[in-house]
Amino acid sequence: RGNLDRYVDALISELRRYAGCPAMVDRSLDFVYFGGGTPSLLARSSLQRLFEGLQQTQPWAGAREVTFECAPKSVTPAKMDLLRQGGVTRLSLGVQQLDDEVLARNGRVHLIRDVEAAYDAVRQADFPTVNLDLMVGLVGETRESMQLSLERVIELEPDSVTVYQMEIPLNTPLYRDLQSSDEAGELADWAEKRERLALAFENLAQAGYEHISAYAMVTDRSKHDFVYQREQYHGADLLGIGASSFGYIQGIHHQNAPSLSQYSELVGAGQLPLFRAHRLDDGERLVREFVLQLKLGGLRRDYFLDKFGVDVLERFRQPLEQAAEAGWIVWDDEELELTEQGLLRADHLIPSFYQPHHRGTRYS
Repeated sequence: RGNLDRYVDALISELRRYAGCPAMVDRSLDFVYFGGGTPSLLARSSLQRLFEGLQQTQPWAGAREVTFECAPKSVTPAKMDLLRQGGVTRLSLGVQQLDDEVLARNGRVHLIRDVEAAYDAVRQADFPTVNLDLMVGLVGETRESMQLSLERVIELEPDSVTVYQMEIPLNTPLYRDLQSSDEAGELADWAEKRERLALAFENLAQAGYEHISAYAMVTDRSKHDFVYQREQYHGADLLGIGASSFGYIQGIHHQNAPSLSQYSELVGAGQLPLFRAHRLDDGERLVREFVLQLKLGGLRRDYFLDKFGVDVLERFRQPLEQAAEAGWIVWDDEELELTEQGLLRADHLIPSFYQPHHRGTRYS
């Protein structure tokens, strides 16, 4: 059998290893997320085996939300029917842009016609929530091409639209390729990306969408609220399985072995494929939840008083006052909210609340 089939076996085996751990015993799943890659690349038979194998150990019939990420070109009606029958309630399609030239210049394998065909198959499967992932600031994108792309997306009437500002980590092949070509000068700077993001949010709002985070807007929060994101940002335990996956269990961040070979070797030897871990102290847990909830667009003072015994409006008064002076945050005695300008800068804003020894670091 191929590597993907062996990987499916390893995923099922890893979850079984966790089943008897004290942190997992007698606990049910509240939400499930298939992503962090392109799980829809699996053949239909492999997907069916994966779903059956995982649910033998940890059923998700009672979960509030089951999300599955798909690449447009890997979508088929048969796969979508399988996912729907398997309990998927939220289907997320990685569109990025609806501009063939921009897609090609950024190495995407799909075209507009692939997105349209995939979207038809997804809608025919009748998922309760369909999300389209977009990105602003791609190579070759202009404000005009982004606007046209967004108009095409709105015409499709998805339940949820997620829009990210493109960022290229320094340790990636794409970054190195751009530095050695003339295309680096074509990339929009952060000010321009924020302008395009603001334009996207404005168009979505006019079409009837509302914010649920600094990245996502939905047609109806009561039906399409993103449970995985909201619960994660409120400190929920997350069990990540698979190569390089991240988890967060009882205040401990951990990551699996990053390479497929390391991961498979450890699982095959009957071990948990752990690579690194960090136990957060109370202060780090407070900061973690505070900055994540800022990404949701706001937070309540009582939440942190009840959970941590800390008045965050006093603890973070200096950076909050600076953000308020810049017009990014407003607050009263009960809650704090990001303004429209603040939402555009959420990722730029949150490092000011980090503990001193975590500032100035760059992730990879």
